[in-house]
Amino acid sequence: MEKGAMVFPFPIAVSCLFIIVHIFANSVSGSLVFNFYAASCPTAELIVRNTVSSSSSSDPSIPGKLLRLVFHDCFVEGCDASLMLLGNNTEKSDPANRSVGGFSVIESAKRVLEFLCPGTVSCADIIALAARDAVEIVGGPMIEIPTGRRDGMVSVASNVRPNILDTSFTMDEMINRFSSKGLSLFDLVILSGAHTIGAAHCSSFRDRFQEDSKGKLTLIDKTLDNTYADELMKECPLSASPSVTVNNDPETSMVFDNQYYRNLLTNKGLFQSDSALLSDNRTRKFVEDLANDQEFFFESWGQSFLKLTSIGVKTGDEGEIRSSCASINA
Repeated sequence: MEKGAMVFPFPIAVSCLFIIVHIFANSVSGSLVFNFYAASCPTAELIVRNTVSSSSSSDPSIPGKLLRLVFHDCFVEGCDASLMLLGNNTEKSDPANRSVGGFSVIESAKRVLEFLCPGTVSCADIIALAARDAVEIVGGPMIEIPTGRRDGMVSVASNVRPNILDTSFTMDEMINRFSSKGLSLFDLVILSGAHTIGAAHCSSFRDRFQEDSKGKLTLIDKTLDNTYADELMKECPLSASPSVTVNNDPETSMVFDNQYYRNLLTNKGLFQSDSALLSDNRTRKFVEDLANDQEFFFESWGQSFLKLTSIGVKTGDEGEIRSSCASINA
């Protein structure tokens, strides 16, 4: 456990969660404040929430996409919507980000907010709020997050790979990457719980298999349950289209819960980086505790999500408030 990591040895009453998260947020969020738009755009958070809810109703994959979007944005250049910028050499153009989705939801909310409160609400805040709301919409905890992020003006593809995680990472590689963002070992375990929703392309876990002499996939990663591996190989044969996806959570893929950790205990983590959490002595006990206590997971999620969405934020005179999330202001 890294020094200073906040881990509660027993469940905290849900009624106390907001107070604890509020205090914790103030310690990590710098100039971000709660209800930042109370005077300048009072309905900002409601508009984002309604947009996410409406989009999720018509496309159940949206919550998972929004959660992945906030991770990929915050780990590169901080939580500044730099991933939203279009261009030949921007973050969005890097192959690692080409399968990231949810952009249309952010742009939809932005258009409404620009009509009602022009030049006021940042794309960076919309991304953070949308991911927060996405979790709640599919059964996760309701948390308050501070706002006041400003949009970045730098987005370079070459910055992506040195900063984001890969599903094939070892535990040490994941720890180093999280530590570089000010996130602890416990944050790593908690935020990996995002894989309780969403889906992944076959290529993201294909390295756990190899082609045998008959041209069929065969399991080579012995940390994966054999029956589960057989199911994955049926869903992702070598002939599968690159667009084919598999649910991250084979049990409750549309619900934000602690099933992810229960899956790990039965060797049903989709990615190599998931299975590593169980096989490594530094994180196994966390996995076991979280698998046995959903309330503990929800409380811990609130803390770690606040830290995630406070990485490298730009506030005050930094950056800008974009008129369109896809481009910097003229």
